[in-house]
Amino acid sequence: MRIVAGIHGGRRIAGPKGETTRPTSDRVREALFSTLGPLEDVVVLDLFAGSGALGLEALSRGAARAVFVERDRWALTVLASNIAALGEPPERAEVRTGDARHIAEAAAKAGEAYDLVFLDPPYRDASRLGGDLGPVLARLLKPGARVATESDRRHPLELTDLPRTHERRYGDTLIRIHTT
Repeated sequence: MRIVAGIHGGRRIAGPKGETTRPTSDRVREALFSTLGPLEDVVVLDLFAGSGALGLEALSRGAARAVFVERDRWALTVLASNIAALGEPPERAEVRTGDARHIAEAAAKAGEAYDLVFLDPPYRDASRLGGDLGPVLARLLKPGARVATESDRRHPLELTDLPRTHERRYGDTLIRIHTT
């Protein structure tokens, strides 16, 4: 995998070994970020971060800060390695370890707010997560914020609490963008 564009454009990043993490392909990531447009100074929450490819791409393209949430220990190792390899300091790239819903709830209770949230859970879990995460995400979003989801087209992640403004399929991958 590689960072597609921005200050780290062309730099390679690692993906976790095994089947527990499925990194977003370069092609899908490039299409997603083209749809999102400029990201200067946005604050990003990357839930189910895996290798960190989405949040790191956002940082490369001008995001001010990214919070990465991951619970898989192998993915966390790769995530930390990718952040270090790109030279991102902790004040720009913060890693939180644990369950995405619990961390999102704690962030909402702490009054944190984000401009952009990436939600790319394991495909097998995506269809059941929307009902749990939708209400929590709504409390985490700044006005005009966006949530970009990635799931399998046959078992899509549904965020009924947030209006959907974009949807596109790439093979079996379904990308949706919800905007507040």
